[in-house]
Amino acid sequence: MERVRTRFAPSPTGRMHVGNLRTALYAYLIAKHEGGDFLLRIEDTDQERFVEGALEIIYRTLERAGLAHDEGPDKDGGYGPYVQSERQKKGIYLEYAKQLIEKGEAYYCFCDKERLESLKQVVAGKEISIYDKHCLHISKEEVQAKLDAGVPYVIRQNVPNEGTTKFEDDIYGTIEVPNAELDDMILIKSDGFPTYNFANVVDDHLMEISHVVRGNEYLSSAPKYNRLYDAFGWKVPVYVHCPLITDENHKKLSKRSGHSSYEDLLEQGFLSEAIVNYVALLGWCPPDNREIFSLEELVEAFDYHHMSKSPAVFDINKLKWMNGEYLKAMDPEKFYEMALPYIRQAITRELDFRKIAEMVRTRIEVFPDIPALIDFFEAVPKYDVSMYTHKKMKTTQESSLTVLKEVLPLLEAQEDYSNDALYALLLDYAKEHGYKNGYVMWPIRTAASGKQMTPAGATEIMEILGRDETVARLKAAIEKLER
Repeated sequence: MERVRTRFAPSPTGRMHVGNLRTALYAYLIAKHEGGDFLLRIEDTDQERFVEGALEIIYRTLERAGLAHDEGPDKDGGYGPYVQSERQKKGIYLEYAKQLIEKGEAYYCFCDKERLESLKQVVAGKEISIYDKHCLHISKEEVQAKLDAGVPYVIRQNVPNEGTTKFEDDIYGTIEVPNAELDDMILIKSDGFPTYNFANVVDDHLMEISHVVRGNEYLSSAPKYNRLYDAFGWKVPVYVHCPLITDENHKKLSKRSGHSSYEDLLEQGFLSEAIVNYVALLGWCPPDNREIFSLEELVEAFDYHHMSKSPAVFDINKLKWMNGEYLKAMDPEKFYEMALPYIRQAITRELDFRKIAEMVRTRIEVFPDIPALIDFFEAVPKYDVSMYTHKKMKTTQESSLTVLKEVLPLLEAQEDYSNDALYALLLDYAKEHGYKNGYVMWPIRTAASGKQMTPAGATEIMEILGRDETVARLKAAIEKLER
């Protein structure tokens, strides 16, 4: 059996889209599942779209996602160069394009912009341009004369007008296309650079890529690719086309969604491991419907034959849930280090930040949730006294005032402000007066926090606030209720 070799071939055009991250991940998983090689190749043939710093983003994203490449521009495995512009300078693409011309599978095209414009037509409301093979019929002598005169040219693929081209896709099955629908696509552009499609075929063959993973928007190009493989007499790789990723409204996931790139998601407080885990499930489902996977577990479990044809919906709420699961399972020390900057956003006083971090750990989905949960530790927010009325706890403003007035001297006299000691004190008080626990705790928690929802109970909050601050807050609450 041949060695499995896959590649991720991004263009350096900015932040990495979630769809590109999934392509990289699936290519990595297919290779590693079989103990094969995962290559990084940079597709910079479209020089106009090149973005400064985008190369660094590619390296950084793959590193943070844990997708270590075995070969690439920084790791020569004997198949380099791994950057298309460097390969173009060596004349690789032109050499292979000329081989196709010799075989009659490609031809020089000297048509100028005006002539190409005249070929445009509107079909079903869309403007399309189908080349009419005008230059295919130029004699060899005329072609040579134009080349010698320096007339600008492109090299086009020669696709027959009759018959069909079919190919096998491991996800979508057999796809057959009438040749009449296939344009004579450009292989070498007038600037000497190859087109994306042609460079891919040549590079995948020369780098011995066994499985090509890409988005299903390339399904329609696959017959043209196969004609190139056949023309060269090369073995066609296994195609694995991934389903479209849409937003919640079933539209293609775009930058406008605010979470279309890996870096967007990191900035929104998501963990890299959770993003990778979630992206793996956008189009693939294990037989047992399990959802939480480490990267190592994905390598073990991933079988691309279980990929779906249907579009995958990027559900940000599902990702938040998954991220929350990762936070709950995180090492407490690591969680504390990552949570600390967010805690400091909300609290400037010196409190026990470790206890606060543990308090919020099971109650957040992303780190930016933290400040709004704990800001009351800094100061009690403005709140309405109607909060003291709680149907389930059977409390009213009057009963709350009574409880607060009765527990205030107990809390002023209390020396031990640990959670356990405070809890025991208040339980004794409730028992003595024949009150239910919630009847006592609700008004105290409201007075201490000014919030209906808190990440912890009354005594845990008081432990962190300490005696002086707790007493001051209860006195302020009594005053508020007496107005």
